[in-house]
Amino acid sequence: MDYLAYDRVHRRVWVPAGNTGSVDVIDVDSDRVTRVEGFPTAAIERNGTRRVVGPSSATIGDGVVYVGNRGDGSVCTIDAVSLQRGACIRLESAPDGLAYVAATKEVWATLPHDRAIAIVGTDTTGRLVQSGTLRLDGQPEGFAVDDSRRLFYTNLEDADRTLTIDVDRRQVIRTRKSGCGAAGPRGLALDVALDVLFVACTDRVVAFNAEADGPPLSAIVVGAGLDNIDYVEGRRELYAAAARSATLTNARLGADRMLTSVAVRATAAGARNAVATDDGTAYVTDSAAGAILVLPAPGLPGTAR
Repeated sequence: MDYLAYDRVHRRVWVPAGNTGSVDVIDVDSDRVTRVEGFPTAAIERNGTRRVVGPSSATIGDGVVYVGNRGDGSVCTIDAVSLQRGACIRLESAPDGLAYVAATKEVWATLPHDRAIAIVGTDTTGRLVQSGTLRLDGQPEGFAVDDSRRLFYTNLEDADRTLTIDVDRRQVIRTRKSGCGAAGPRGLALDVALDVLFVACTDRVVAFNAEADGPPLSAIVVGAGLDNIDYVEGRRELYAAAARSATLTNARLGADRMLTSVAVRATAAGARNAVATDDGTAYVTDSAAGAILVLPAPGLPGTAR
């Protein structure tokens, strides 16, 4: 399991479940899981290991959820209420991350193999169409969207850079050094009100001024094996699940834009890629066990499960 998504309107966590050829949808109020099936899968070999891939990313759109599939290189829609599958489109290569850009009503899909971003919209009949391709100087990894400023952020994992892209002009307008080293940057998150961009390295999260060059504002070490991150702006709280250290770090962003650790809790070996609800409950992928770990916010009633 890779990129999860949380639908704040319908209070559902969307879990693309890879090799099962399905997407699991968790109702956060009842813990009920509904499975949406029938997505193609494919067997691939990577670093000498053969594995089955399928749906691996999701993003919440306007009344629909978009799902990216490594099995056939597609992006498909699912109705956010009925959970019925809808239209699909095939891209030139397998999508990694998906991000819905509400300002332009588009889905931006990162394509690391092609060093590009595919931009998907709809035509007058509602059919999905690829309206453009943005070529980059490296492999895009991670994303964050600022709809108010009409900006898209992504990293170049193989170049240790973080890009700011104007979504209207579809042009890179700022390139900054991420400072993650040879392993490269991974996930991204954003605090729009405080103008802070969070860049995940493989063992730490670094906070930058989102719209100006300069040194980091602050940073926090979270343990080895970090990939994607999440941030709940209403709580000013960051969620970073480190797979190798088997921990979830909760960190708070102060008004001074400094990150401070709030809690570090045990998860499971390999658990990563947390998403969080508005009350601070974190959902973390545990692919080895075929499970999602649920950790309530520190200080709130409830136990991890």
